Amino acid sequence: MSDAPQITVPATYMRGGTSKGTFFRIEDLPKIAQENQGAKDKLLLRVVGSPDPYGKQIDGMGGATSSTSKTVLVGKSSVPNHDVDYYFGQVSIDKPFMDWSGNCGNLSSAVGPFAIKSGYVENVVQNGIQTVRIWQANIKKTILCHVPIKDGRVQEIGDYEIDGVAFPAAEIKLEFVEPVDPSEELFPTGNLVDDLEVPGVGTFKATMITAGIPTIFLNADEIGYKGTELQNDINSDKEALKRFETIRAYGAIKMGLISDVKEAETRAHTPKVAFVSKSQNYTASSGKEITVDDIDLNVRALSMGQLHHAMMGTASVAIGVAACIPGTLVNLAAGGADLDSVTFGHPSGTLKVGASISKENGKFKVEKASMSRSARIIMEGKVHVPADTME
Repeated sequence: MSDAPQITVPATYMRGGTSKGTFFRIEDLPKIAQENQGAKDKLLLRVVGSPDPYGKQIDGMGGATSSTSKTVLVGKSSVPNHDVDYYFGQVSIDKPFMDWSGNCGNLSSAVGPFAIKSGYVENVVQNGIQTVRIWQANIKKTILCHVPIKDGRVQEIGDYEIDGVAFPAAEIKLEFVEPVDPSEELFPTGNLVDDLEVPGVGTFKATMITAGIPTIFLNADEIGYKGTELQNDINSDKEALKRFETIRAYGAIKMGLISDVKEAETRAHTPKVAFVSKSQNYTASSGKEITVDDIDLNVRALSMGQLHHAMMGTASVAIGVAACIPGTLVNLAAGGADLDSVTFGHPSGTLKVGASISKENGKFKVEKASMSRSARIIMEGKVHVPADTME
């Protein structure tokens, strides 16, 4: 163990939607972390405070939940017609592992403001909306982040409210452009609904979709739930969490993401597992009463082995796309009609998402999916890590 002074790295701590994480300009990372993936992972794990066998991340920036154990790297884009490249790293809490296989839709809303403040965006408007063209490098997709600007600066404070976030802020609109490339399969099994056989657990109807993030949708009643559950209803039940992880692993095989269930351990961020039900009255975690008139359906989703306190942004994209395709479990839970948007209930409240979908030669084409979030800088400065972190 070295007793050398700690090293420091410029960083910004930001909330984006219902998530928060530590943001870095790629060029600010130590050279070894820029050039070596292993060193980069070690650095970011230590910044967040992982691996922590106590599951608290006390000795780091993380908050010991899937929504707060996150890192973001941003740099000037090498992709034509884009402003920045954005890499998202989901940090395991209790294991020395980082997952770079997916995106964080919530933190995508903070990438635009961070890019502007970091000087990556040219000719920023003085007043109005600045569109930041983001290349999501993990999944190789374009995200348009529409950031409000006032007097030449990012407007962070406003009256737009998000269920799951205590304070209002300025609205940021996100558009996920072609979240599924036309050459890719929106439904990797070729079916809107499959029978998913999970040894030792059961066989369930499932819609498996790759929009936003690979997601497995189940019917709540088939797995013993109502669809109105809050975090503690699920996360306090260790056996239930094990069943969900087993379902996730076998779903990943069926989707062609892995070839063996053991591989699921190294792909903890994707796919997600979610369960849906028809709209029902319930009380959100804040005490807010949600009624059937407020929502089209209920959705609950797990991230990194825990029920999410609200809804992941990328899973929201999957919900929006699946809801707008007649015959999926999500669409059926929403009433089975032709839709271009839905408002769904989650543990913290509600969220509206939409999608623009066409059909060519019998194949669905997702032109874009959209939702609104907000973002705010919480702290900026330098993070300190032990000098031997990257050895």
